[in-house]
Parts: sequence; C-alpha cells; structure tokens
Amino acid sequence: MLARFLSLLAILAATAFGAGASPAVASGTPDALIQKVGTEMIERIKADKAIQGGDFQKLSALVDELVMPHVNFQRMTALAAGRWWRQATPEQQKQLMDEFRIMLLRTYSGALASVEDQSIRMKPMRAAADATDVIVRSEIVQPRGEPIQLDYRLHKVDSDWKIYDVNVLGVWLVETYRTQFGQEAARNGVDGLIKSLADKNRQFDPNKKS
Repeated sequence: MLARFLSLLAILAATAFGAGASPAVASGTPDALIQKVGTEMIERIKADKAIQGGDFQKLSALVDELVMPHVNFQRMTALAAGRWWRQATPEQQKQLMDEFRIMLLRTYSGALASVEDQSIRMKPMRAAADATDVIVRSEIVQPRGEPIQLDYRLHKVDSDWKIYDVNVLGVWLVETYRTQFGQEAARNGVDGLIKSLADKNRQFDPNKKS
C-alpha cells in the first residue's frame, strides 16, 4: 500500500501546479511538503526510463533520497508492529524496519505507469495553527472511475513535518499492517515476523541474502 501511496504522491505533485490544480499552499505547511516531495519525485521518474521500466535499485535510491527524509519510518514501523516493537531488541527493531521498507517498496516499480493522466483535488486543512499532528486530505481524480481518497498523517518533529501513515480509499496503512504483523508475531514471535518479511522480500529479489 505504501507503494501506491508513493505513486499517488507523485501524481499529487505532478498535477498540483497545473491546470485545475488546487491553489498554492503556504510554504512550510504539511500540504506544501506533500506537493514539494511529489514534484521532485515525478520530475525524476519522468526523466529516468530505468525507473519507469521497474528498476528496483534505482527506485529504492530515489525514494531514499527524496522521500525517506520526510517520513518517520521508525514511528511507522513501531505503530505497525504494536506491542511487538516494544518487546523487540534494538537489532530486531532495525531488522524489522529494513525488511518492512523493502516489502513496501517492492511493488512500487509496477505502479509508476499510472502517474500520467490523473489530477489532484486538495481538501481544506482543518487544523489549529499550533497543531503538531495533522491529517492532510486529498482526492485523486481519474480519467475513468471514481476519485481515490488519499489522506496523510503527519507530525511535527522540531520544525519539520514527517509523514507516518497514509489512508488510501479509507484504509490506513499502519492499521492494515498492524493486524498482519500481530498475527505473525503471535504465532512465531518477533524473529518469526522478521523471517516472514525477509522470505517475502527474497521472493521478489532472489539475490537478497538473509
């Protein structure tokens, strides 16, 4: 689902400054962050045929460069793992983050072909001026079909806004994975959860080592 989120994030920025786009938002606001990151993503993707063709390594490097600095991935992983995160050792936590990130990225390369004809409809921000945890709401308008709901949860860390969850069509990413992770960890513990993620990632990349 994060793969779809990142793809739709690129759509958001690509259309945010074009015809029919939402009005510009103030610099330094959470919705401005979404626009900025997405603009850079779509420009780089359009200029890189290898990424458009599904080059996972180049995609991963691009996400590391442009997206991950604006994502609190530790918080995202901790929320997804729930109580199992608190029971994990620091090394297990690192392994969980690494495998979770790869799992979320591995379907992204197949989603990039869809970032062409959509347009964005931003919804008004409803947050106090001093809020430190907000939801940015938007819709992706498609040439065919119903609009896609796309919302982001961000929190403020010092002076920076960080993404830590996304809602596509009414389903929050963290909640979805919390259920899956909880079931696996309840059966096989934290190491079993890590192994399950690593096994799925190896299916995507046979060269990946344990």
